Amino acid sequence: MKLRSTETFWPLKNAMLHSYPSINSDIDTDILIIGGGITGALIAYKLITEGKKVVLVDRRDICNGSTAASTALLQYEIDVALHKLIELRGLDCALDSYRNGKKAIFDLRAIIDTIKSDCQFEFKKSIYFTSLKKDIPFLKKEFDTRRQHGFDVTWLSRFNLKEMGLNAIAAIESKTAAIMDPYKLAIDLLYYCHQNGMQIFDRTNITSIQNQKEKCIAHTENKFSITANHIIHCSGYESTETLTEKVVDLKSTYVIASENLPYLPAAFKNAIFWNTSNPYLYFRATADNRIIIGGGDEDFKDANKRDKLLPKKERYLLKQFHRKFPLINFKMDYSWAGTFGETQDGLPYFGKPDPRKNEHYVLGFGGNGITFSVLGMNSILDSINSKKNQDLEYYRFGR
Repeated sequence: MKLRSTETFWPLKNAMLHSYPSINSDIDTDILIIGGGITGALIAYKLITEGKKVVLVDRRDICNGSTAASTALLQYEIDVALHKLIELRGLDCALDSYRNGKKAIFDLRAIIDTIKSDCQFEFKKSIYFTSLKKDIPFLKKEFDTRRQHGFDVTWLSRFNLKEMGLNAIAAIESKTAAIMDPYKLAIDLLYYCHQNGMQIFDRTNITSIQNQKEKCIAHTENKFSITANHIIHCSGYESTETLTEKVVDLKSTYVIASENLPYLPAAFKNAIFWNTSNPYLYFRATADNRIIIGGGDEDFKDANKRDKLLPKKERYLLKQFHRKFPLINFKMDYSWAGTFGETQDGLPYFGKPDPRKNEHYVLGFGGNGITFSVLGMNSILDSINSKKNQDLEYYRFGR
């Protein structure tokens, strides 16, 4: 599956910092990770710090799938509003998902500090706004639900938003969110793991997996095999190729990035923005004074059709930005399309779809893929060791 269009911002910005060979012999290992993006990198980091013998493979150059197309808005807020998630999954699951999402942002910052990654991580506030009167009752209910359960949120009026330069009616301001360069962090994490003993093979495509007793044997396109005690699938939306259960609806999404601005507008110095539209729009700044806009989602059909829509989506996103932030002169410099997925409850999938096989999945679907991957990192050892874990229950297959 082609997960994104050709040109995205992060790889061009960072170029090729580290490269790795393709596989050229049969290998035995304790754990094989399939997928060399941000999820695979986080899982690898956890396992390497636990002293595990790990091999990681990717069918592309590492970090050149969905990670390269990510806009990396780090929020504890999930694509499904808290009050809706309570209805769907119950109070405990909903609250834990939101609270653990918040903790994941701080856990991620600790990892960044440990490996000394220059991934331009910055804490921000999150502004969840509406420009539609009909959405105010929904937004107010969400605000009241979060306040009731101890989340630090503030109600912003039209006047407050106008002072920011945002043309909207009302918003919820959350105190904990962040941004970063996801490509750079994934590159740095994988390099750290490689320096600490993990083997990495890119341009290595796994074509089939055999399960023999308690062993998994992965066969590559160029006729080599990797024998492992456990396989962890961190291949994101491409996991739809190996799962028998349908767990996600694939979507096409579109992003544009501005030219460098002479200075960063005040609204974007301390906040990221997203709205109540369905599908929603989101706005953030980068460390080099660009603004990124994402949205315009559609059902995914195939990569060619997705990419052909890019010029139309560029115009749409520009128009939406000028409506929301009329005082900012946005000149487009980059644009790209990507594939992502939505689950019915907005939550990820972790663990073993088939308890008879030592194949585990960490699938951080939706707009919270990175924070979900941190949660998966914190539960992967229990999955490997067949121990009870609340997240493995919340986010299990077949739920």
